[in-house]
Amino acid sequence: MAMTDPIADMLTRIRNAIGARQTEVCVPMSRMKAEILKILKEEGYVKDYAVPGDKSPRVIKVQLRYGPSSRSVITEIKRVSKPGKRVYVSTDEIPEVMNGLGVAVISTSKGVVSDREARKLRVGGEFICSVY
Repeated sequence: MAMTDPIADMLTRIRNAIGARQTEVCVPMSRMKAEILKILKEEGYVKDYAVPGDKSPRVIKVQLRYGPSSRSVITEIKRVSKPGKRVYVSTDEIPEVMNGLGVAVISTSKGVVSDREARKLRVGGEFICSVY
């Protein structure tokens, strides 16, 4: 059976791995997922991720990040725009997640960017997910 929302599946796998205190989780490969993980790494929510080469299996290995008291850096990771109900935001409507402590991932005409980058570029787009 085909998966209807691969991005929500990736976020759920990360959420479940954090709940089980795992250090690494594997998600099926796609360019959109790799771009979202790139933003999560830049913002400090995941330690690292490995995109496969041509011959290797088509999975991304994500290394989760934990703080000094072995608490996860990610408190909540939530899908906002879904296949059944897309959520689009203009430049002026880009939300601040937890008053700027979190990050919103937005798919724009300039690529997949964080909320701060979207405000700097003055572009809106599809509000993919929020993380804090």
